[in-house]
Amino acid sequence: MHKHYNGLKTALLFGSIWALLLAIGALVQGGRFIWFFALIGLATTAYGYWNSDKLAIRAMHAYPVSEAQAPVMYRVVRELSTRAGKPMPRLYISPTEAPNAFATGRNPQKAAVCCTEGILRLLDERELRGVLGHELMHVYNRDILTSSIAAAIAGVITSIAQFFMFFGMFGGGGRDNEEGGNPIAMLAMALLAPLAAGMIQMAISRTREYDADEDGSRLTGDPLALASALRKLETGVANAPLQPTPAIQNSSHMMIANPFRPQDVSRFFSTHPPMTERIARLEAQAYGFRQR
Repeated sequence: MHKHYNGLKTALLFGSIWALLLAIGALVQGGRFIWFFALIGLATTAYGYWNSDKLAIRAMHAYPVSEAQAPVMYRVVRELSTRAGKPMPRLYISPTEAPNAFATGRNPQKAAVCCTEGILRLLDERELRGVLGHELMHVYNRDILTSSIAAAIAGVITSIAQFFMFFGMFGGGGRDNEEGGNPIAMLAMALLAPLAAGMIQMAISRTREYDADEDGSRLTGDPLALASALRKLETGVANAPLQPTPAIQNSSHMMIANPFRPQDVSRFFSTHPPMTERIARLEAQAYGFRQR
């Protein structure tokens, strides 16, 4: 288990978001449709997971690259995937100056790693190696599945809540008391459920980032390289942020650094932990390496 119990935290957060979805189902018609809502959650999760690589690559307008086009990127990824005993993923570059990177794909055999042109110019090879180690561990830890489930369920909760709001505003609740529904509870859930779902989804994403930092640094054997990269990325993203369009927002949790300006994202709804905390953990990890 990781030192910071990230796996346990993720499990507890997942339990919370599923409980929220089923609680909504329990409020509708006295709980008659609770399994219907569970099935919606499973269906949307499967769709998002199966298509995660296509959606993220398309959102960043990324293009596939050959070894001749990106020799350093290929060399580093081949070295790290060989060390991990995993197949070589497909490599992409996104034509944007915003410095960032992400990995996607439903398993190591279907994985893709993407770097932006901005990050390739910003980082030296050692720092890039730290970043790519982090991204590969997202694939190896099945974080794409984790994030797909969280995003899909949060989306279902939000859609149902919007339906509740419409249903209540336009007089659809006349027989609620007879049918076992609670109109006040339904209205409260319609207002609060999307907020709670979003906060839980973001908390899951932040927890998985800590794990990828730690495990990626174990893969590279160089936590300080990733710490140095994160320092540069913090400044680089501030100077060249991405616009928070819906497509980018849906893929932002996959990126190594939050791609938006700090003022566009609150702490509770950030997909990434604060850079200072990530860097401090990496420095502590490097100190632990030296003590061995």
